[in-house]
Amino acid sequence: MRVQLYDTTLRDGSQGEGVNFSLQDKLLITRKLDELGFDFIEGGFAGSNAKDDEYFQLVADMPLKHSVVCAFGMTRRRGVTAAEDPGIQALLKTRAKVCTVVGKTSDLHVTEVLRVSLEENLAMIRDSISYLRSQGRRVFYDAEHFFDGWKANPEYALQTVTAASDSGAEIIVCCDTNGGTMPEEIAAIISELKAKLIVNLGIHCHNDCELAVANSLAAIDHGAMQVQGTINGIGERCGNVDLISTAANLGLKKGHEVLLPGGMKRLTELSRYIYELANMNVRNSQAFVGRSAFAHKGGMHVHAVNRLASSYEHIAPETVGNERRVLVSELSGRSNIIAKATKYALEKDDELMRRILAAVVDLENQGYQFEAAEASFDVLMKKCAGTYTPKFQRIHSRVSTQCEEQVRAATECSDGVSGTQPLSTEATLKLRVGDRVEHVAGEGDGPVNALDNALRKALIPTYPSLEQMKLVDYKVRVINSTEGTAARVRVVIESQDDTDLWSTVGVSENIIEASWIALVDAVEYNLFKDEGALSGPVVETTE
Repeated sequence: MRVQLYDTTLRDGSQGEGVNFSLQDKLLITRKLDELGFDFIEGGFAGSNAKDDEYFQLVADMPLKHSVVCAFGMTRRRGVTAAEDPGIQALLKTRAKVCTVVGKTSDLHVTEVLRVSLEENLAMIRDSISYLRSQGRRVFYDAEHFFDGWKANPEYALQTVTAASDSGAEIIVCCDTNGGTMPEEIAAIISELKAKLIVNLGIHCHNDCELAVANSLAAIDHGAMQVQGTINGIGERCGNVDLISTAANLGLKKGHEVLLPGGMKRLTELSRYIYELANMNVRNSQAFVGRSAFAHKGGMHVHAVNRLASSYEHIAPETVGNERRVLVSELSGRSNIIAKATKYALEKDDELMRRILAAVVDLENQGYQFEAAEASFDVLMKKCAGTYTPKFQRIHSRVSTQCEEQVRAATECSDGVSGTQPLSTEATLKLRVGDRVEHVAGEGDGPVNALDNALRKALIPTYPSLEQMKLVDYKVRVINSTEGTAARVRVVIESQDDTDLWSTVGVSENIIEASWIALVDAVEYNLFKDEGALSGPVVETTE
């Protein structure tokens, strides 16, 4: 059976805390969803803001291959005709082929929130849908608070959706608006409603009990044929149903037809694309597409996966565009080391495998962590194998930060209270690069930035490929906090060039030294990789 995927990332998803899409973001997301084969894309709330109004005008001329853009709105207001209602007219102005109209199902909301009579609410539903249909628009009806309304007053809830159906709604979408319904309740109510209505049913679940995916699957199992949700489950409160895992479960586990051919293999790409545009952190533990979804750490697990991947993986990672990762830590066995060493053809050297494992255990005892710094582990393997030759050697380094006293007067407030003083950070490096000694200085916003700039100044004349390398993330964590200001810190640096993304780690009681260690590994890894001495990690992009 073909299950329709209705994406409301651009409307319901944007109501999530901290989520704000620009007009360009909305158009880019629309194009991406269309490429994968989402059936419907809800572009926004008609007439609610200038950005959504402009989006609808621009997207109407966008040549989409598969998706149909929908405009969201409410039933008419009380006391006016549908033709006179500003919200209904805003829906028509969008030029969207499908209008998704939300109306009240719960008698509590009708009398206490809208404060209209039960009959007037039915008339609002009938008038709105009939008028839109008379104007040539397809209409989906979102029955808000459907399950709560059904449990409180099933007779009236049925009257509302029957009014929508009789007025020409193409699909009745049953909304678990508060996200508090259990899967068995969803199954029973959808089954009962399916027996009473001829029109197709949809499901729209929120995730307040972390059951949105289970509830959506239950609805499909019992007669619904459309799922409304968002990419990565973003949305108000605890979010909406995650269409990433919903699509994967429907297509891979239940055998339904979803997306276009090849779309399933792009789910990981889509997930990370949306995280990037929403400026949100990737959720590593996210089902199917998270970085940890197919990551193996325990030695026994890795040993089994090396023999039979399906022994610890419910699907092949590449089915959804993800990858298998073998993590290395003090908990690792030889199987983990062997799995990581395979790409360098080192796995047959038992003595080397023991040396690498011993080095990992020793370094992690000092505070290192290689799970999130696979590039540092690759460099470590070369050191243990005796194939590591440093590209440069540090002779001397110094970092200084000082206040620019000469601009103090310019930063003083009118009442004589001094403002924030500008800081100047400078790093001086003396390095041996080949048969030359480079003595350089670099300025930056802080010590690490200054060190990075100085290091590049010294190395780029010899290694011009470093022009393409940039630092994209920097994390610091205190390891032994009981030591107070003398505690060790672990620094993880994420770097990127035109093709790859990699992470490195450094540990020291001195945060600048820890940063230097991680920075050196990042540069060394990049240079080895460019020479072909390392086979880089799988590229992760959002393009």
